[in-house]
Amino acid sequence: MEPLIGNPTDQAPANPAATDDMLATQPIGYWSGLTHATVTRHLRDAMARIDVTQPQYWVLNRVNGGPAAPSSEEVVAQLTHLADGPHEIARVVDQLLHREWLMIDDGQRLHLTDAGEAARARLRELATEVRAEVHEGISDEEYVAALQVLRRMVANIEGDGTPGKTF
Repeated sequence: MEPLIGNPTDQAPANPAATDDMLATQPIGYWSGLTHATVTRHLRDAMARIDVTQPQYWVLNRVNGGPAAPSSEEVVAQLTHLADGPHEIARVVDQLLHREWLMIDDGQRLHLTDAGEAARARLRELATEVRAEVHEGISDEEYVAALQVLRRMVANIEGDGTPGKTF
């Protein structure tokens, strides 16, 4: 049996300078982690320039996006897995109440104020601008193919390996 060394699918050390013919050997964890960190940092930097955080945007979208107005507890439960800690989303709700971007009705449900809706709309516009920067030179077909590959990798690890499995 021939040794696997030199096989194009052998795992090589992460190499930011890898040429295209070497990419098949590069570790997905390195590249997906670098992409996540770089894109998140870029988006958060853009939001910081207008004195808003990404978690604030998440909360504004969640309060706006459901069929019924959520409670603070529901927002916390739905978004904590995205946050940097277990208390961050509750703090963000408090910040947005203080800014008067959110209000609580008599049933303890959260609603966007006019100022909150204006901020959410501006943040959506900003996120769209950042997305355009990130996607420059990448066709929709290439983007879809990249996500299909990532989704398949997740399914290979967590699911039954069925292509197109929804999460």
